[in-house]
Amino acid sequence: MLRNLTIALTLAVTAPAYALVPINEEPVIHDKLLQGFIGDAIADNCPTMEARKLRALGELNSLRDYALKQGYESGVVRDFVTSKEEKKKFKAEAAEWLKAKGAEPGNAEAYCTIGEAEIAKDSLIGYLLRSKK
Repeated sequence: MLRNLTIALTLAVTAPAYALVPINEEPVIHDKLLQGFIGDAIADNCPTMEARKLRALGELNSLRDYALKQGYESGVVRDFVTSKEEKKKFKAEAAEWLKAKGAEPGNAEAYCTIGEAEIAKDSLIGYLLRSKK
């Protein structure tokens, strides 16, 4: 009986660690990082927008804390945020999102319009941008 209880408690405590999806598939982490990459692309392509770097750093720190609280090990988090492959994937996904909204490289006005709209919506993308108009 005691052995079964010990096994059950051990499984209950360790189960969340085994239930973790790969960090790049975790919805909150993925969505917030994608929004950051979208904001970066807007700032890079719109001359009247700039990135709010301190806000972005704060969001990254909050996201790291979130990942650790979900049970991801610090090494997994570090490897994920420094991965060139993951960065490339997020940039491509951000470009797709922006293209669906009408923005493509060389069309600064479209990026600016999207950036202004995101600021007006108080979205995370908008929170990470500053309009210089």
